[in-house]
Formats: sequence, C-alpha cells, structure tokens
Amino acid sequence: MTQSQPTVTPKLEEPKFGFSEYAERLNGRAAMIGFALTLVIEYATGQGVLEWLGLG
Repeated sequence: MTQSQPTVTPKLEEPKFGFSEYAERLNGRAAMIGFALTLVIEYATGQGVLEWLGLG
C-alpha cells in the first residue's frame, strides 16, 4: 500500500509576537542606526560613549 501525498500546502499565519522575519529585520535595522549614530556622536563631540554618558 502506498500513501498518497498531500496536494495542498497549508498556509501558515505570521506569528503575532516572538521571533519572526519582520521583527528580526526591524531589530537589525534599529541596531545599525544606533551604531551609526554612536559613531557620529563620538566624532562630533570628541568623546567616547562612556565619557558622553558621564561614566568614564
């Protein structure tokens, strides 16, 4: 006896929370913007981030 293969692929919903492709892409873009702004602040002020925050 052979089993028949499904003919329709189920359509899965995108998760509402947690790890999803959209959330990971958004988080990555926010991290890149934050890193670039940190470099701009360091260049403009001549101080490192810790000095700028008063911790160094």
